[in-house]
Amino acid sequence: MPAGALGFGTAINPVLMVLLYATFLGVPFARIRAAFADVRFMACVVVLNFVVVPLVVFALSRPVAFDPSLLVGVLLVLLCPCVDYVMVFTRLGGGDAGRLVAASPVQMLLQMVLLPLFLWLFAGGAVVAAIHWAPFARAFLLLIVVPLVLSVLTQQLARRQGAARVVMRAMESAMVPLMMGTLMVVVASQFGHVAAQFGLLVRVVPLFVGFLVVMPVLANLIGRLGGQPVVIRRTLAFTGSTRNSLVVLPLALALPPEMALAASVVVTQTLVELLGMVTFVRVIPRLIRQRPGPGRGAPGQDVRAIGG
Repeated sequence: MPAGALGFGTAINPVLMVLLYATFLGVPFARIRAAFADVRFMACVVVLNFVVVPLVVFALSRPVAFDPSLLVGVLLVLLCPCVDYVMVFTRLGGGDAGRLVAASPVQMLLQMVLLPLFLWLFAGGAVVAAIHWAPFARAFLLLIVVPLVLSVLTQQLARRQGAARVVMRAMESAMVPLMMGTLMVVVASQFGHVAAQFGLLVRVVPLFVGFLVVMPVLANLIGRLGGQPVVIRRTLAFTGSTRNSLVVLPLALALPPEMALAASVVVTQTLVELLGMVTFVRVIPRLIRQRPGPGRGAPGQDVRAIGG
C-alpha cells in the first residue's frame, strides 16, 4: 500500500468513530416507543426495509455472486437502511422527516439483529465461514457499539446539562463536514484497491443504480397498499432507497484481506447514492404526486406518475 494511502488508512477508525457518534446522536432512542404510535406507518417501513428490500437485494446480487468480496460488499451496504442523512433528503423531497426520525431507532436495531442472518442466507455458509469474526467483532464493538452507547448517554445528559446540549448541537452542525471528510479519507485509503480491481468494481455500479430505480416504485406500492398519504409514500421512497453505508463501512474494513474489495464496494455505493439523492429530491415529488383538488384539474381526473 502506498505511504499516502497507509496514512489515510490509519485515520479511518478515529474519523469513523466521530462520524458515527454524530450520526447516532441524531437517532432519538428515547422516542423508540413513539415509533409504534403510528402502527400502519411502522408496518410499512418494516415490511419495505426488512422484507421487500432483502428480496430485491438477493436478486440484484446474483450477478456478482461469483466473487465473495463483491457479494459481501453489496449485501452489507444494501441490506441496511440509512438512519442519518436520509432525514435531510426526505425533507427536501417533500416527505415527513419527523416520522422517519421516530422510526430510526427501530430500523437501527433491526438491521443490527438481521444483518448476520441475511448474510448467511444470501452469501452462503462457506462465504460467512471465511469471514474472520474476531476483527469483525472488534470493529463492531469499537466503531458501532461504543459510539452508540456514548450517544445514548449524551442524549440522557442533554435533558439535564447544558454542556451536553451544546455537544449535540455542535455535532449536528459538523455532520456534513464530517461525512465529506470521512468519504475523502476512505476513498483515498481505498484508491489502490479501486485502481487494481476497477474491472471488477465497475460491475456493482449498475446494481446500485438499479436499486435506486426499483425501490421508489416498490415503496410507493407498499405505501398505497398500507393506505398511506402522498407525503408518507414519499418518505417510504427515501427510506427504501438510502442505505446505511457509513455505519456498515467499519464492518467492511474489518473483513479479511481476500475480501478487502468489499470496503470499496461500500464506498462506491455511497457515491452512487449521493448522486441519486440529489436527483431524488427533484424527481420524487413529481413521481409521487397529490391528486388535483378543486380548481386544479377536471373532476374525477387523477394526476399520477407512479401512483398519486
